[in-house]
Amino acid sequence: MLTIIYGDAKNSIYNTNIYFKNTYDAEWIESDLAKKIIKDVDDSEVLGGECIQSPILGQIPPERLSGGVKTLLLILNNPDKVFNASTCGDNCAKWILEIAKIKDITINLRHMMNFGIDSCFNIKVQNGGEVVHSMKELIPIANGYLDEMKME
Repeated sequence: MLTIIYGDAKNSIYNTNIYFKNTYDAEWIESDLAKKIIKDVDDSEVLGGECIQSPILGQIPPERLSGGVKTLLLILNNPDKVFNASTCGDNCAKWILEIAKIKDITINLRHMMNFGIDSCFNIKVQNGGEVVHSMKELIPIANGYLDEMKME
């Protein structure tokens, strides 16, 4: 299941770029799910654990992947940690939901992420414990917590 904490999260890892650079393992890049994520989000092909073929940049190391892909890989491979998923664009939302189907994860958001207007999901909002199943249910609840964040 996916759990979201809106606003400040005490133990959240905010600088996912530096965390990724210092903790990733080449094996992360070679999993089937990682390859699909990298292809979909960055339009790049994994050649090996240390080499990705980008249509724009040529051959690059994993550290040069987009911030969204690095954050998704961190979430996938460190489900016990809370990462700031506001480094991800909406193109990463479907992958967050996919990861949550195979393991329980908690993310931190400081913005309204679009999980798909027609999507059906199970998301727990940790701030108040609400469980929602659609964007129609999520938007007013998330907006309330995001508005509180602005007032602080």
